[in-house]
Amino acid sequence: MILRAALCQTCCPATAAEGLAHVAPLVRRGAAEGAQLILTPEGTNFLQRDRAKLGPLLAAPEDDVCVQGLRALAAELSVWIVIGSALVKRPDGTAANRQFVVAPDGSIRATYDKLHMFDVKLPTGETARESELYTPGDAAITVDAAGARLGLTICYDVRFPALHRALALAGAEILTSPAAFTRPTGAAHWDILLRARAIETGSFVLAAAQGGHHADGRGTYGHSIAIGPWGEILGQRADDEPGVLTVDLDLDAVARARAAIPALVNARAFTGPVPGFSV
Repeated sequence: MILRAALCQTCCPATAAEGLAHVAPLVRRGAAEGAQLILTPEGTNFLQRDRAKLGPLLAAPEDDVCVQGLRALAAELSVWIVIGSALVKRPDGTAANRQFVVAPDGSIRATYDKLHMFDVKLPTGETARESELYTPGDAAITVDAAGARLGLTICYDVRFPALHRALALAGAEILTSPAAFTRPTGAAHWDILLRARAIETGSFVLAAAQGGHHADGRGTYGHSIAIGPWGEILGQRADDEPGVLTVDLDLDAVARARAAIPALVNARAFTGPVPGFSV
C-alpha cells in the first residue's frame, strides 16, 4: 500500500489564531498535492518559553482556535491531520504539550502528551526547563490512521530509544516526531537520531519541524525529514523556511525491513550491570 504524506514546516507566530492562519495554507497545499496524511510540527498553535507569558495564551483543546480550526480543515479536506503538538491547558490548570490525531471527519482519534521534558543548559549558555512549563504524559500511544498504525512521539522523545521500540512492538509502522529543535542540536543530531530510530525499529519516521526565529526569541532548526524503515531519507527540506514536504510511503517496506533485520524479535532480557562492580 502506498500512503502519501505531507510534512508542514512552520515558523509559528505568537498566538493560536495566528498559528492557525500560518499553518492552514500549508495544510491545504499538502492536500492539493494528494496527501492523505498531513503532519504539523511541535507547537503548531504557538511557542512560548516564558512561563509568565505562557499562562494567558493557554486554552483547553476545545477552546483552542488552532486545534479547532485544524479539526474543521481535516473535515473540509477529508484528510487525516496529525497536529504535531499544541500547547494546551489541562483540566487541572497546568499545561500539556499534546499531539492530536484528527480523522477526516474532524474527530480526534488519539492524543499524546509529551513524555520526556527537555531540561538542559546548552553549550551556548541557553537554558531550557520544560518541566517548569508542562506536565509530562505517562503513556505511550499508538493509533490506526490513514491505513497505517502510528506511534506518537514529540521532539526530545527522539533521544529515548525504548519508547520507539515499545511503539514498534505495539505494531506502529510510522513514528511521528514533530519538533521544535534548537539550532545547535539540530545541526549536530537531527538526521542521525531520527535515522537511528527508523533503523532500530524498521519503521517510517516523519518529522515535521519548526524553523526560523520565533516571537519568544528562540531559533529552530527546520529541515523537516521523512525516513524509510531501512534508514533511507525519502525527502528532506534543505532550509528552515515555511513549506511543505510531500512523500510517498510504501507501507510494505516495514515488513521487509523487519524481516531482513529482526531486531525487534531478537532482543533478549538480561541482568546487570551491577553498579560499582569491577574486575
